Amino acid sequence: MSTSVLVMGASGSGKTTVGTQIAKGLGAVFADGDDLHPQANIMKMSAGIPLTDEDREPWLRRCADWLGRQQDAGVDAVLACSALKRSYRDVLREAAPGLRIVYLDGSRELLASRLSHRPGHFFNPRLLDSQLADLQPPGAAENAIVVPITLTPDEIIDRAVAELSRPS
Repeated sequence: MSTSVLVMGASGSGKTTVGTQIAKGLGAVFADGDDLHPQANIMKMSAGIPLTDEDREPWLRRCADWLGRQQDAGVDAVLACSALKRSYRDVLREAAPGLRIVYLDGSRELLASRLSHRPGHFFNPRLLDSQLADLQPPGAAENAIVVPITLTPDEIIDRAVAELSRPS
């Protein structure tokens, strides 16, 4: 059976950086949820307009479809996706039963600092507060691996890969 991993957190938490390296460490394929956003979502976020659940629904379906295709093919997969709400993660879990979660947890101040040093990305840093308002950290039932983003990228990756390599 293949392994499906969600690397989640607010914008600026390092999902793409960490997710690509976790995928490499696990010998898995990687997808960045940012690449699966419809153009309308990208335009809204670029303009500083928060996405609604309705806006996110087609994007979440694309993310879920990608995970489901990997799982159906027996391919280990890592998806970097904010998945801020439990209901969003439930959509992903429907497509990839047994989904493992790595939650990159960080303070508003650290996230804001990182976003201010990320030129060229479509996510408008003014949207951070709306993301944090939507954020529902994974609960105990989700069996998430919670990693503080105050660690170095290598420490985050090493911890996540070590935890993911253990049976769930």
